Amino acid sequence: MDSKFRNLALWAIIGVMLIALFNLFQNPAQQSAASEIAYSKFLDEVENNNVKSVEIAGKVITGTYADKDSKFETYSPDDPELVNKLEERGVIINAMEPNEGSSLLGIFASWLPMFIILGVWIFFMRQMQGSNKGAMGFGKSKA
Repeated sequence: MDSKFRNLALWAIIGVMLIALFNLFQNPAQQSAASEIAYSKFLDEVENNNVKSVEIAGKVITGTYADKDSKFETYSPDDPELVNKLEERGVIINAMEPNEGSSLLGIFASWLPMFIILGVWIFFMRQMQGSNKGAMGFGKSKA
C-alpha cells in the first residue's frame, strides 16, 4: 500500500511540474508589467493629459503614460463618452477585438498535445516495467 501511495504521489508531482512548465511557456506575451489602476484614476490621468495611448479590447483598457512610458491597465464600465474624452485630449486610441476568455474547447485544444505526449510517455513507462514482454525486454535470457 505504501509503494502505491508513493508512486501516486510521484506521478502527481511530475504532473503538476509538467503543467507548471507548460503554463510558463504557453503564452509569455500575456505576462505584462502593466499596473492596475482604478477607472476614476484613469479618467483623472486623461483629464491631466498624462495618457499617451490606449488600447481598448472590450471592457479592458491598457495604455501608456505620456511622461513615464510605463503601462497601466483598467476595467471600463459602459461609458459612452469615453472615446470622446480620449479624442479631445489627443490620446491615441487602438481598438482591439475583445478577448472573450478561453472556452472549454479552446482550453482542450491547447492542452491536447500535452495530454497526448503524457499519455504516450506513461504507456511506454508501464511497458518497460514488465519482465521480458515489455518494450525494452528484448535480449534477456531466462536462464
